Amino acid sequence: MKTALITGIFGQDGVHLAELLSERGYRVVGLARPIAETLPDRQARISGKVEIVYGDLRHEDTLGTLLKKYKPQEVYNLAARASSSQLFDQPLLTADVNGLAVVRILEAIRTVDPKIRFCQASSSEMFGNTLESPQKESTRFCPRNPYGVAKLFAHGMVEMYRSYFGLFACSAILFNHESARRGPEFVTRRISQSAALIGAGFANSLQMGSLDATRDWGFAGDYVRAMWQMLQVQVPADYVVATGETHSVREFCEIAFARVGLNYQQFVRIDPRNKYIPDAVPLVGDAAKANSELGWRPTVTFQQLVHLMVDADVYLLAHGGHDTFAGSLR
Repeated sequence: MKTALITGIFGQDGVHLAELLSERGYRVVGLARPIAETLPDRQARISGKVEIVYGDLRHEDTLGTLLKKYKPQEVYNLAARASSSQLFDQPLLTADVNGLAVVRILEAIRTVDPKIRFCQASSSEMFGNTLESPQKESTRFCPRNPYGVAKLFAHGMVEMYRSYFGLFACSAILFNHESARRGPEFVTRRISQSAALIGAGFANSLQMGSLDATRDWGFAGDYVRAMWQMLQVQVPADYVVATGETHSVREFCEIAFARVGLNYQQFVRIDPRNKYIPDAVPLVGDAAKANSELGWRPTVTFQQLVHLMVDADVYLLAHGGHDTFAGSLR
């Protein structure tokens, strides 16, 4: 039985990855922050499948102690300050958690057991204002917020530990990925929740910024599968994980509201104070390398993704009531 250590276990990706590894017979150890919020739904999904431990990645001794105690063969770093509301908030904390913490993990692996395989959840935010589209592994990085800058530092350190120290370390350059477990602070979940609430008569409008922004949206379950596949090959490498398609926020709203029998135009209100600054080029990933070398491909279409998110919120609302959405992170 292999043992895997997952940081950020209670995040969307952490739960999906824990389920996938458990199905494959792994012993899964999940690291959570000591002040992690109570997330009953997520905890219930991995209850009995994951050994939960608490620790802070900003403390150097945490990782070494965990590696010595649990002796994992694989480590997946999914811990990060990730919400859009935090992109410019507390840049020092972002740099520590999203950047320096990765170096602490790599250093712990190097000193405790350099045979451990490591996968870093990297981000398409590193591309930022790049001028090449679609973006692939060789595309020039040009991050435009502290989150992207910190992720780029971590990405570079993963490459350095791989080339200089010979670690099996790789980065999954993940484009936007969603699921019914996405937090309500993200725009996609806010749309799916609002569609459910308005469809049930608990709300009458959704305030949004521009609907013209486009993103390459995929299903989180597909993306964690790519991370697992990256650690099963002979030679470590970095991979872009994306669908290769872009869709607008407007499309997301249209499909979400149609799922509950509504026309989004009657309920979505645009706040003129939120000015939309278009991307220099479309942000869309080229996953050809992952397709050819890993045999990875997404299995959930954009429409299916929106439907499953709305369906989950309709179910949650029907079984838990309106108050369920207050603080819910399904």
